[in-house]
Amino acid sequence: MTYLRSHWQLLALMLAVIALWQTPVVLPLKILVVFLHELSHALAAWLTGGSVEQISISAQQGGFAVTRGGNLFAILSAGYLGSLLLGVALLMIALRSEADRMVVALLGAVMLAVVVFYVRDVFAAIFCSVTGAVLLGCARFLGHSVNDMVLRVIGLSSLIYVPYDIYDDTIARRGVQSDAHMLADAFGGTAQVWGFVWLVLSIGVILWCAMRVVGTSSNIDWTHLRQ
Repeated sequence: MTYLRSHWQLLALMLAVIALWQTPVVLPLKILVVFLHELSHALAAWLTGGSVEQISISAQQGGFAVTRGGNLFAILSAGYLGSLLLGVALLMIALRSEADRMVVALLGAVMLAVVVFYVRDVFAAIFCSVTGAVLLGCARFLGHSVNDMVLRVIGLSSLIYVPYDIYDDTIARRGVQSDAHMLADAFGGTAQVWGFVWLVLSIGVILWCAMRVVGTSSNIDWTHLRQ
């Protein structure tokens, strides 16, 4: 009962996202998580000495990142796991810091920068431009509590979407081409094995995140909307 009182807002938000998962309401959040997926491929390429040629996302929740050089194993593994870790980071920043507005602004700026340097198709350009502008507007004109909620929604959406996407892409639908298939072709094993490994790791990360929340209240004080 104490846990419910301390975290009822977070639990209600999670249930709302799950309840609306198959509706158009959550579709922009799903596409945003796909953007984080492709951005994670790009980050892995940069961090391992490679470069990025193009980043794309689609209205059908697909996407790709064209990279050159870098560590192929890290780049292919970074999509699902990287987007999950970015989601966890956004959620933990919302729960444990006062940097919400700065992080929301940074995410918006990153999306606009990706449009300028790496996006080559219309849908991705429109989605990233509009979403980036909205995030910058939230950071500039809305208060701490609203920006805190923005990070929570994005973080929770990533935690929900990534394990489901891993299972759907690599285990449930075995014929679908995915990062796991490319990893299996390059390093051996099967897509299902890599998918299972990623799924176990993702569940472990989510459990760790849940344990970090236990013991402290995560409820937002909505009496200070413009702070």
